[in-house]
Amino acid sequence: KLEEKIASEIEIGNLTINESNNKFFHDPESSNIKTVYILESRNFLITSGDTPYASAFTFEELNLLPELLKGLYVEMKYEKPSKIQAISLPMILNPPYLDLIAQAHNGSGKTACFTLGMLSRIDPKLKAPQAFCICPTRELAIQNLEVLRKMGKYSGITSECAIRAGFGNEIHTGKKQTIRPPITSQIVIGTPGTIRHRIRANKLSLSYLKILVLDEADHMLAEDGFKDDSVHIINKIRCVNPQCQVLFFSATFNETVKEFAAKIVKGNHNQLFVKKEELSLQSVKQYKVNCPDELAKVMVIKDRILEFGERVGQTIIFVRTRNSAITLHRILVEIGYDVTTIQGALKQEDRDKIVKEFKDGLTQVLISTDLLARGFDQDQVNLVINYDLPVKHNHPTEPDCEVYMHRIGRAGRFGRKGAVFNLLCSDADKTIMTKIENHFGTEIAEVPDWRNEEDFVVALRSAGLL
Repeated sequence: KLEEKIASEIEIGNLTINESNNKFFHDPESSNIKTVYILESRNFLITSGDTPYASAFTFEELNLLPELLKGLYVEMKYEKPSKIQAISLPMILNPPYLDLIAQAHNGSGKTACFTLGMLSRIDPKLKAPQAFCICPTRELAIQNLEVLRKMGKYSGITSECAIRAGFGNEIHTGKKQTIRPPITSQIVIGTPGTIRHRIRANKLSLSYLKILVLDEADHMLAEDGFKDDSVHIINKIRCVNPQCQVLFFSATFNETVKEFAAKIVKGNHNQLFVKKEELSLQSVKQYKVNCPDELAKVMVIKDRILEFGERVGQTIIFVRTRNSAITLHRILVEIGYDVTTIQGALKQEDRDKIVKEFKDGLTQVLISTDLLARGFDQDQVNLVINYDLPVKHNHPTEPDCEVYMHRIGRAGRFGRKGAVFNLLCSDADKTIMTKIENHFGTEIAEVPDWRNEEDFVVALRSAGLL
């Protein structure tokens, strides 16, 4: 009856029930690649390939060490696995430790998946690097290290951040040169350039590596991202340690990157994807605001959104360029707003300070380029403003839908309420917005009049923020 009910409600082809766990369905004519689709609107996990893995209803079912369970419950305050954790963790933690390409919504618990995966694979007696996590930005690397140390607090596992300046194990001499001793921490989280440099300098051993994670993997493998560094590191690891498990995690994967990722991982691997039409965040209300000019966009931020911002949480304003970030920051400060700005041209220590102040709640409004679009996790962010819509590199008329999804994912973490306001002031903006709507198969609500405060009150109230 259950099979008939599902088959009648969802077009999922010739499916049969996997008797090991009725949360799974599979095609009897399976291949060696398991592709699992999560349907956000239902609590069912649909797979096109036969799989031996049963999803975990509790963390206890994963046979974790007591120290890791204590970290999950006491430090992380988790109660049970999220949807992505329930399906991916058995794949990660159980022999034969197949490679995995995994996609899940922003704020759904992806970081905990690969963090727990790394912690679980460590031999505490072996004082050598056994797990790498490579991230596109230093901010994300630092954040992931903080999560790992919190989750692994009772495990005794050592960890280190391999990024430029200010973090990691460094010995400063009286000269300009910094001497970096070999890394012996059991888990290393860092950026691709620094990881590659440490490997080349024989400061980072690959001999005992068990697991490699690429966080925000679509960007790490993209032509305009860190493809060269990532492929070089993976090939180097495969030469030294061919059995190393490789995990690719991101909220977005376009078809080009998806195909490329499948070529990099070992032939027998798992894939976990969200259908494109299911990608938009249900807990985040998206709006578009038509403004006559740039001045009107500033007025909307000042008089229509930030007036309510402090009542509903923190706000991130995304802009397209460093110059836009600097200009908007100057304008908002001149009219009396206490805002901070982060962009790639700042010194590393300044970036770290700005992020820390925002995470500590000392600042309420942060202007950012796409530096913080991916993976930046701050529970108190309920408002995202797209002052500029994201566009593809060197293609200003084409939207970057992946970046758009990552941006709006800064609000509504773990199902919390959130709102996104897209500010449009040209025909080009409107065309890009339409393309984004078409890509995700959705229609974004319009705020009727940018000058009317009550329209924004209605929007925020509809988002559950007032």
